[in-house]
Amino acid sequence: MIFVNDFWSLKGIPAWLEHAAADQDFLGFSDIIFPCFLFIVGMAIPYAIRNRLDKGDNHFKILQHIAIRSVALLVMGFFSMNISELNITDSGLSSKWFQIFMIAGFFLIWNLYPKAEDWKKYLYIGLQILGVLVLVLLAWFSKEELSPKWWGILGLIGWTYLISAPIYLFARKSAVALLGIWFIFTMLNIADHAGWMKTFIPGGGAFQGFAFAGIAASLLLDRATSPEKRNKLPLQYIGIGILLLIGGLALRNFFIISKIQATPTWVFLCNAISFGFLALVYFVVDLKGKANWFALIKPAGTSTLTCYQIPYVYYSLASYAFTLPIFLKTGAVGLVKSFVYALIIIGITALLGKLKIKLKI
Repeated sequence: MIFVNDFWSLKGIPAWLEHAAADQDFLGFSDIIFPCFLFIVGMAIPYAIRNRLDKGDNHFKILQHIAIRSVALLVMGFFSMNISELNITDSGLSSKWFQIFMIAGFFLIWNLYPKAEDWKKYLYIGLQILGVLVLVLLAWFSKEELSPKWWGILGLIGWTYLISAPIYLFARKSAVALLGIWFIFTMLNIADHAGWMKTFIPGGGAFQGFAFAGIAASLLLDRATSPEKRNKLPLQYIGIGILLLIGGLALRNFFIISKIQATPTWVFLCNAISFGFLALVYFVVDLKGKANWFALIKPAGTSTLTCYQIPYVYYSLASYAFTLPIFLKTGAVGLVKSFVYALIIIGITALLGKLKIKLKI
């Protein structure tokens, strides 16, 4: 996600790497990143809820936790998506400084502070209150511009989690029910685009379709309790991926492939890609024990939210510090630049982690 989000700074790169236009029947590489992320969110939900239950949390406490996490994501998405619409003249605040103060507010509120019972406890509470005040002031300065035109990536993840996690909590004991819910969200998405009914769910059921596909992948993983079953798991994932691919190609006769429109065709094809890539990752990491191959990018997985937010500050500060020559932002050289940039962001994330600075919701 960090890599493709830097493509805006490049010129002369292949069109298939970028996002397709809203009315274009095309699947760009950038169009599959967000769906794969939601697929991962879905895979994580069963383990997160199981962890809460193992700690002794009841349903009410888990629902409370889900609500708090969702609100945090919605707030972050709400502020983040307004940056491009910010009226600098009216607000008196440049978009660059809006971004810097915004991220500072996020970290003050949602940093993973150490547990403390002495005066430090009140210091951390004070820092969180300061973070809230920062966001309130930003909203006040930009009051004419802040409105939910759309929720941004984090906001959409928040809505997906808010809807999907409680459903899983109450239906978790029945695999048939969970698969049925996946089917229902798939049909809601098809019905929405076919004009049969309006769902009023962000994404028309598409985003929940990704999440429940991930939940289904975790159900299969849980059932792979023997070496023989684990060895067959990649083939099962590939088989599901092939079925989804066939379904997506069939749906293309009725709906275009469009991330912006969140069409059923896009959902099926991206879920197919997610299952296929999961098969590859499971084979390499779990069956072949090559987790160390990914050590370089591990902070992106262990501090994902931190990693996602850092570019807002990086771009703002870098714009004052330097301007790269055009040849470093063009074609293949530009793609290498964006890849190196992604590694730099991951490195900064790792450094912040060592300094005990990490977003946790």
